[in-house]
Amino acid sequence: MSAAPSVQPVPSPMAPGLRVGRAALAVSFLLQGTTFALLVTCIPEIQHRYGLSDGLLPVFLAAVPILAGVGSILSEQLVKRTGARAVLRVVQPAVCLSLAGAGLGGSLWQLALALGAFGLLVGALDASMNMLGVGLQHRYGRSIMIGFHAAFSLGGILGAGIAGLGSHYDLGLPVLFGTAGAVIAPLAVLTGTLPQPSAGGTPTAGPAELGDAVREAAEAAARSIPWRPLLPLCLAMACAYIADASVSNYSVKYLTDVLGSREDLAKLSYLGYMVAMLLGRALGDRAVQRFGAVAVVRGGAALAALGFGLAAVAPAAWAGIASFTVLGFGICAVIPQVFAAGGRLFPADSDAAVARLNLFNYVGFLIGSPLVGAVADASSYRWSLLAPMLLVLAVLPLAERFAPAPVAAPATA
Repeated sequence: MSAAPSVQPVPSPMAPGLRVGRAALAVSFLLQGTTFALLVTCIPEIQHRYGLSDGLLPVFLAAVPILAGVGSILSEQLVKRTGARAVLRVVQPAVCLSLAGAGLGGSLWQLALALGAFGLLVGALDASMNMLGVGLQHRYGRSIMIGFHAAFSLGGILGAGIAGLGSHYDLGLPVLFGTAGAVIAPLAVLTGTLPQPSAGGTPTAGPAELGDAVREAAEAAARSIPWRPLLPLCLAMACAYIADASVSNYSVKYLTDVLGSREDLAKLSYLGYMVAMLLGRALGDRAVQRFGAVAVVRGGAALAALGFGLAAVAPAAWAGIASFTVLGFGICAVIPQVFAAGGRLFPADSDAAVARLNLFNYVGFLIGSPLVGAVADASSYRWSLLAPMLLVLAVLPLAERFAPAPVAAPATA
């Protein structure tokens, strides 16, 4: 997910349609978080149902972010023709159906088809939701993107909780994923029918609903944004998302395979991680205001590395759950500040800077799962957690890049 680009003031009073559009988009983020959490917390069950080896599992997991990147690129062309809302309205229910397909199949080709569709569709969904968020924020004239991300985290908590209940009552993937798809897909359709405002406050489903923010960001990126000043932030973003992908794909499996946890209890590892992310996002702005961005990023990276280290030596399931919760508190502080720092580097073209930095969340997801899987296959899952830990520690020397630019002293006579 991308963070808040620059915004422009909008006229008062606030059009009622903007509030409806904001609420509808927040629900879309929540439903996406729920669907994604259901998938990643049930990886051990997917592996067992389809007979995936530990060596083959990372291949399937890596395919999802690769195809998500493809879907994100393809969605740009679809949005130009139909509008972001029209894409979201079709794609989000389809994501739910692909989740159901992953639970209902019985052979590898069916799993590959379902996960391939899930990846492509999630990429298009992520792009269209964030485009709509940019357009709404542009009209609000203030930051509202963090609230959408918080809704995604809340959905992740809900999805992990549902997965835990499904494991506790031994529902099985066909019932769990099938029921989830049958419930979430209609909610997505209903949310997609709510009116979205145009720049003037009237409902529309065309490309104009994005406002001018997306067009301006693309023009700015092509015009004046150099890569070199952004590279340290790109590296920090990739490292943070490698950590996030490691937790998303392997926290539940780590608890079941290494710490001997029951499957329902193992879901709490991701649940704790998402709760920590939600709380951290709620408190993060205050921490930055009090301690500064450099201290928050440095402390967050150190805390995330500590979480990986504690998980690697955890003696039991409760310790693993606590470790991944600690990790969530650390990572949540790093990712939003990457976007904020990019915006400060290019205050006139912050939308373009954010768009470029956002590419590296896919880089992180693409590297994270195969990296952990390869190290685990060569040694053990305990050792594999040290790989993302070292990469998170690489953020520490980059923390100074998050400092606000010094304010020039006024000239004196």
